[in-house]
Amino acid sequence: MDWYLLTKTIHIISGTILFGTGLGSAFFLFMANRGDSIETIRVTVRHVVLADWLFTAPTVVIQPITGVVLMQQLGFPFDSGWFLRVAALYLLAGACWIPVVWIQYRLRDLANAASSTDRLPDSWRSLFRIWRALGYVALACILAIFYLMVFKPGI
Repeated sequence: MDWYLLTKTIHIISGTILFGTGLGSAFFLFMANRGDSIETIRVTVRHVVLADWLFTAPTVVIQPITGVVLMQQLGFPFDSGWFLRVAALYLLAGACWIPVVWIQYRLRDLANAASSTDRLPDSWRSLFRIWRALGYVALACILAIFYLMVFKPGI
């Protein structure tokens, strides 16, 4: 068995899951938020929280492990500018994700507390704007990491 190809495959699949779950969750919550149905928002935000734990959390662990193994297998230096950029972007994306998880729980609680005829409170809109802004930053980081993984400038 070729351990390099197996590790690379796991790394690529987990990166795809990380990106896809983040983008998909953001899309569905954004679209639910545009509608008037609190029940739709309630169900969607509950599923977004679940998706984060089922898909995002495991890939957040798998990515750095497989990345380090791949670097060792390829003999890439850990003090290279390339690696330092990848690590900084990954940490920045993670720094965005941690408050996003907390915000998603808060959004879920606010949606659950609202009756079907209520309006969501103003705190929902404020939290949603922060959630969206952090998501944009994290998305930009992940796209930049993909670029660095593919083109490996400076290696």
